[in-house]
Amino acid sequence: MPELPEAETIARGLHAAIAGRRIERIRIHRDEVVAPMRPAAFRRQMTGHRVDIVGRRAKWIDAVLDDGRHWVTQLRMTGTFTWSDPSPLRAEPHLSISLLIEDAGVLRFYDTRRFGRMWVLTPDEYAELDGRLGIEPLSDDFTPRVFGDLLSRSRAPIRNWLLDQSRVAGVGNIYAVEACYIARIDPRRPARSLDRNDARRLHRAIRKVLAAAVERRGTTFSDYRDVLGEGGAFQNELKVYDREGERCGRCRGEIVRVVLAGRSAYYCPGCQA
Repeated sequence: MPELPEAETIARGLHAAIAGRRIERIRIHRDEVVAPMRPAAFRRQMTGHRVDIVGRRAKWIDAVLDDGRHWVTQLRMTGTFTWSDPSPLRAEPHLSISLLIEDAGVLRFYDTRRFGRMWVLTPDEYAELDGRLGIEPLSDDFTPRVFGDLLSRSRAPIRNWLLDQSRVAGVGNIYAVEACYIARIDPRRPARSLDRNDARRLHRAIRKVLAAAVERRGTTFSDYRDVLGEGGAFQNELKVYDREGERCGRCRGEIVRVVLAGRSAYYCPGCQA
């Protein structure tokens, strides 16, 4: 599932491709991609409008239209945008929606698992969505003090806490376990058990790993690609994620896998005690 670095990479690619251009025509190949909106309503609210800017909020793609409304896409597990030269808007395997952009090309959204969704939201509706999401971890507002205050309110394991999008927005499993490793913190520890120094180290680690992953255009294991069809490179720098049984590069201990809330977490018992 795309996390903050992958969504940021996709948003930047979309901005470069379609910002400042109008949506001339839309073909919806799978109606559920815009549910609960009706396909006709989605087309009506999008067609003819200019995309002013494409950005990211948490793991979501947020495109602002010329009338102030927001075209929001939730990628979910396998949602992928592709950008190509103008061509017919024909149905293809796993293709959910096609958008013809004026004087530019065709934007297509593919989704193998069919969980991805997109909607058009009014400014008030977008504000309601935004209010349900937590603080952005690469923003200036995300300070060690703010982070520590948030941690002190929860008994949840710190890995699970980091996945809660209402607390810190955009961090998923890959970057949560990598940040815990960098900070030398056991991902099973209760969030409120982290003292000021622990919180400061983890805060720094979160920002470090996310910034590095954005620079390397995300992590690709299988489905993730940017709008030009290229994968990320951060998978080559992962220290513990999906490395069960391998040796820790720091202490040479064996990396182990545990299951927290039904999802795998990875850590080194030797240096994340």
